[in-house]
Amino acid sequence: MVDVLDNKRAATRFRILVQIAERQPAVSQGEIAEEVGVTSQAVSEYIRELVDEGFVEKEGRSRYRVTREGVDWLFRAADDVRRFADHVTGDVLGAMSEDAYIATDDIEENETVSLTVEDGHLYATPGSEGPATGIATSDAAAGTDVGVTSFEGVMELEPGTVTVLQVPSIRTGGSRAIDDETVIDACDDADLVVATGVEAIVACRAAGTEPAVTFAVGDVAADAASHGLAVTVVATTDAVGRVTDALRDADVSYEVLEG
Repeated sequence: MVDVLDNKRAATRFRILVQIAERQPAVSQGEIAEEVGVTSQAVSEYIRELVDEGFVEKEGRSRYRVTREGVDWLFRAADDVRRFADHVTGDVLGAMSEDAYIATDDIEENETVSLTVEDGHLYATPGSEGPATGIATSDAAAGTDVGVTSFEGVMELEPGTVTVLQVPSIRTGGSRAIDDETVIDACDDADLVVATGVEAIVACRAAGTEPAVTFAVGDVAADAASHGLAVTVVATTDAVGRVTDALRDADVSYEVLEG
């Protein structure tokens, strides 16, 4: 296995070969030296070694090209760098990151906590019984926010649902053209009701439901569904396309109901 992170020389060889690949066939050793941070003489020696090993072929004065063997070596070296970067970002930094949770009970600093999602919010409970755990970074009283780090496991979260109820525009009757019971049925079991368009907002209020959000409802619905909530979007017909576009962009499934 090629490990370009094992020593400085291997890393320099990798960077010089990348520079040749980017600049070929006309290669300025001075420009490479400035980019890599070594002398032009050092670049010349590295290139001579790469030619001898069959990774680079010389086509003329200051003209070089990376060979198939050199490309294969670059791919292997790049894979090593990628795996190391994944280890750093996923294992090292991921364990060091800190997120805020709501404490369900009093928590002490450095205590192991179980992590859950309820009603779209993150909760931390003292103990390690849950499928996902972390370490509290501070003391916290029940109901307050607490920092959590050193995550292990996976939180169980079922994706939410989004129902989009269309309300006719004012040109075709507006809120008066939709029955209150239709709105009530669509909103009754929802964890979150949002609305967009004057006709939709009026229809909700006529049915005894005050929408929680009336702006950027597509993005709000997508985010809420990703946190496991059942969302009903009441939308004037003219606004339905903007809502469904936002849901598709977020890769959230949805159902559209005719009002």
